[in-house]
Amino acid sequence: MKLVLAETKLIKDSISIISEIVTEARFKVTKDTIELIAMDPANVAMVIFKLLSSAFVEYDLKEEVNLAINLNDLKQVFRRIKADDTMTMEMVSNKFKITLKGAHTRTFTLPLIDVEEKEQKVPDLSFAAKITTYSSVLTEAIEDMDIIGESVSFIVDKKTLHVSSSSDLSDADVEVKSSKETVIEATEKLKSKYSIEYLKKMIQGAKLADNVVIQLSKDYPLKIDYLVVDKLQLSFILAPRVDND
Repeated sequence: MKLVLAETKLIKDSISIISEIVTEARFKVTKDTIELIAMDPANVAMVIFKLLSSAFVEYDLKEEVNLAINLNDLKQVFRRIKADDTMTMEMVSNKFKITLKGAHTRTFTLPLIDVEEKEQKVPDLSFAAKITTYSSVLTEAIEDMDIIGESVSFIVDKKTLHVSSSSDLSDADVEVKSSKETVIEATEKLKSKYSIEYLKKMIQGAKLADNVVIQLSKDYPLKIDYLVVDKLQLSFILAPRVDND
C-alpha cells in the first residue's frame, strides 16, 4: 500500500473533527476509498468518512487493508502537516507509516491497535425532510443556540426551517426561509430535538465543504452530510433527544 495525497487538508481536517467524537477507529482501504464508519462510545452518534481514490496523486493498493488506529495519536501527527506538504501513507512491518515531504522530509510510524467492536454498518434511514444550504447557515444557527441551552430543536415545514433552543429563562430561534441558497424539501411539518454538544462537533465539517445537506424526521435520527465532489464525504448520524413531557 502506497497512497500519496497533495491536498492534505482533506484528511487533516477530517481526522481533527472525527477525533472529537471517536477515539479509536478502523479504516478500510479499498481500491476506491479510505472509509471509516464508527460509533461514539455513548452510542449517540455515528461518523461516516470516505476519502476517494480520485483525491490522491498516487493510489497504489495491492489488496484491501484494514487499519485500526488511535485517532488522537493520528491527529497529533497530522497537526504537524504544513500547507505545502505532500503526504505518503504506507504499511511497513505492520505499522502505519506517514511521510511528510515539503522543505524537509519527516517520517512518523504509528502502531496498529486492536479494536474490539464489531464492524459498523450505516443504518437504512428514511427521512421526511431534506434541507440543502450553505454550511455557514447551519454553523451560525448552532452557535446562536449554544448561548441558550443544551439541546436544539429543528422545526421544518415546506417553506421554512426553524432552529430553536430554550432554557428556564431564555429562548432563541433562527428562521431560515426557502430560497435559491436554501432548498427545503418536506413531506410534512415536523420537529425533532438533538444534543448541542454533538452538533457543535459536527458543524466543524464546514471547514471542508461550502454546502451541507441536513435530513431528519419527527423524533428521529438526524443526518448531516458534507461533500467535496470526487474527493470526500464526511457524514454524521445523531440520535434524537425525546422529551417525556
